[in-house]
Amino acid sequence: MVGRTCLTAGAACQRGSSMIEVLVTIVIIAFGLLGMAGLQSRMQVSEVEAYQRAQALLLLNDMANRIATNRGSALSYVTASTISPSTACATDFSGTTMPVVDKREWCLALQGAGETKGTSKLGAMLGGRGCVESLGNGEYLVTVAWQGLLPLSAPVASLTCGKDAYDGASGSACVSDMCRRVVSTVVRIAPLT
Repeated sequence: MVGRTCLTAGAACQRGSSMIEVLVTIVIIAFGLLGMAGLQSRMQVSEVEAYQRAQALLLLNDMANRIATNRGSALSYVTASTISPSTACATDFSGTTMPVVDKREWCLALQGAGETKGTSKLGAMLGGRGCVESLGNGEYLVTVAWQGLLPLSAPVASLTCGKDAYDGASGSACVSDMCRRVVSTVVRIAPLT
């Protein structure tokens, strides 16, 4: 307690805090600092997730704009399979036609070729994958998928790009597509007559 403690009448009095008060204060401060450290950790994870989403949206808009710009060859942009980190972009998309060049450049961008360190590609999301599907009637579904850091809810079943590609090992929290993140858009090509 803060105050005066006198042992005998007329003796010198002691002033200050008791040891219990000091220990309680240290415990409260320690819990507060642990809470701040946990908050900082969660903020860093959220920041990385937001960065990856921003990168995915840029790549999604890039391909959607390429399809809309080259509307006469829109069907040529459909990918036969998912473009993945293991796709050999130069080999799988060799050619000089505009759709093939666009798919090759998009493949490289999905793999992070925009920023490198040595031979490592760092400029995109973790495990970026891309798909372009024809929905018929001049509509094309462009999808970008990537690896999230923490499990959330799985994307809707109709978005199959990267499905089951981000599940972790046995015992991992990343099961049933809980760590798969997906953004998609529909590009509509109107018939011009």
